[in-house]
Amino acid sequence: MAPTTVNSINFDLPHAAPGSLNVRWIHGSISAKHNTDPDIQVHPYNEHTIILRQNMAVHPEAPFMFLLFGNDRAILLDTGATRSSDFFPLRQTVDTLIDQWLTKYPHKNYQLIVAHTHLHRDHFEADPQFLDRPNTVMVDKTLEATQTFYGFQNWPQDQVMFDLGGRPLQILATPGHEEAEVSIYDPYTHLLFTGDLVYPGRLYIQDWAAFSDSIERMIAFCDTHPISHILGCHIEMSIYPKLDYLIRINYPPYERPLQMTVEQLKSMGNAISTIDGQPGIHTFDDYIIYNGVPDRYFTYDVMSPDAEPGDIC
Repeated sequence: MAPTTVNSINFDLPHAAPGSLNVRWIHGSISAKHNTDPDIQVHPYNEHTIILRQNMAVHPEAPFMFLLFGNDRAILLDTGATRSSDFFPLRQTVDTLIDQWLTKYPHKNYQLIVAHTHLHRDHFEADPQFLDRPNTVMVDKTLEATQTFYGFQNWPQDQVMFDLGGRPLQILATPGHEEAEVSIYDPYTHLLFTGDLVYPGRLYIQDWAAFSDSIERMIAFCDTHPISHILGCHIEMSIYPKLDYLIRINYPPYERPLQMTVEQLKSMGNAISTIDGQPGIHTFDDYIIYNGVPDRYFTYDVMSPDAEPGDIC
């Protein structure tokens, strides 16, 4: 008979757990109608850390999502930009990945946490697929729920711990793009997940002061913690400096890598000093900062976590 549980996995290593980003991300096709990419690309960074990307022909945002396994529970960071399981079978994909992991590492009553890097619709649209899933905790889509779930007492100055079972994550409050945004540091892999605050693309700033403070705190954090890669949730820049792909394009064949470096993050601190709060579109080699310029998919004034499809433009 197969065991119902196994000895705990040791996530407390003296070095970063090895992982691979040697991957060609799906990036759409000239004709979305004839696209042959999978609905969801699944890339194991390592066996306990999975990166997923949504098909660009299903939604042009093509966000990345992350599934991290611990001894007691897994956490899914974001649920993508499409609600329909027919077009975007996220629940099915995640269930398969968890079943495969539990086959190798059996655990009783294994729990899934469905959480969000922040509360914009391209990051939580498939939440309803998980509402009836057993042994699942859904983090509600409000600032207050985010603070309560992770145990923040002094937002946004706090850094709090959330344990997956032998795999503690450090949760940083990083508002600026959106008021409830968090970034997650994984001491096991030394990966820093930064949502839409830091990624190779168009950084839309809702609150300039909060954004500046978040970047300053993140740089200070990186000065005292080893970082293997910084992983945001989108790629919008091309391989050419200062050049992004058009919004809503469904075929960007020359995307740059998803991962960013601490040096690129620190350059953002210099960019903030250069911009000095001035509204406008500010272009740099690795990202473009939109300060006071709303995203074309929504305006921050009307954005609602409870909006139904079609409520916003």
